[in-house]
Amino acid sequence: MNTKIYRVKSKKLAGTDFKEIHKKAFNLYKEINGRSKRRPHIRSIYFKKNKIFLGLFWQHLHEKHFKEQVRRMKFFPCGIELIKFTSFDPESKENHNKRSELLHRFTGITSENEHFSVQIKEDKQSGEKFLISIFPSDYK
Repeated sequence: MNTKIYRVKSKKLAGTDFKEIHKKAFNLYKEINGRSKRRPHIRSIYFKKNKIFLGLFWQHLHEKHFKEQVRRMKFFPCGIELIKFTSFDPESKENHNKRSELLHRFTGITSENEHFSVQIKEDKQSGEKFLISIFPSDYK
């Protein structure tokens, strides 16, 4: 694995309670959503300032168990910063379940030295990109 790791300045969300973490993460999402008249998105330097849509992240997150949701939501601000500012190449591969999609995985490290990954799905035909997942990783 020859991936460069982007160091984010953002801190993980503090807390252990689902409601507390969800409120903080969702407030950041609502702030981003407020900047757009349509679908919430952020722009990525790596993808030449193209939009990365965020709605799919919450759908994917709610398929997970409570503990896993909390674990992942804690990294939400870090993941957003990573998507916006990294120019490092991700690990990219074709989705083996759906050939019309590419999956891009970026690796980051928090200011507390915790590794995490962000996965973005790209529709090959339309070129649209969607944040699927942000999760802690055991990168070594």
